[in-house]
Amino acid sequence: MNTTPVRRSNNQRPLEKLMSKICRLAVLCASMVTLAGPAFAQAQPTRVGGLTCDAAPRVGLIVGSRQNLRCVFRSNATGRQYGYTGTISRIGLDVGITGGGRLFWGVFAPTSHVGYGVLRGTYVGASGNASFGLGLGANVLVGGSHRTISLQPLSVEGQIGVNLALGVARLTLR
Repeated sequence: MNTTPVRRSNNQRPLEKLMSKICRLAVLCASMVTLAGPAFAQAQPTRVGGLTCDAAPRVGLIVGSRQNLRCVFRSNATGRQYGYTGTISRIGLDVGITGGGRLFWGVFAPTSHVGYGVLRGTYVGASGNASFGLGLGANVLVGGSHRTISLQPLSVEGQIGVNLALGVARLTLR
C-alpha cells in the first residue's frame, strides 16, 4: 500500500478557500432563516400584498453583485399600488451576466393595513439563482420597518442570461 501523501497543486488552494467561504455563507444564511422564523411566528404576520420588482442587467463579480430595481407594492386590503426604487446586492459566489429580470415577493406584516412608504428600509437574507438562458432564483429576506416586514420566505425570480449566484443578499427599498 502506497502511503505517499497526495500533493495538491497551487491551483486547487484558491478553489478550496472559495468553497470554504461559500460553506460558511450557507451556514450563516441557514442560521438567519432559523432565527427569523420564531420572531415572525410570535407576531403572526398577515399577508398584506405583493411586491414586484423589475431588475436591471447584472454582471456577477465573483464575490458579489449589485442591481438596481424598480418595484411596485400592491396592497391586498385596498388594491392600491405604491412605487419604490431600490437596489439588491449580493455577497458570495456570483459569476455570470444576466439581462435583468423580475422578482416577486409575498409581503407579510404584523398588521393588515400597510400604506405608502411602509416597505422602505433594508432587508437581509439568503439568496441564490442560476440561469443558462432562462433562469430562476430564490431570496429569503427580513427587515423593513423596525424589522417587522417579511418578504415571503421564497421569492420567485425570473431572468435571462448565464449566471450562478449563492450568498447573502441585501435589499434596500426607497
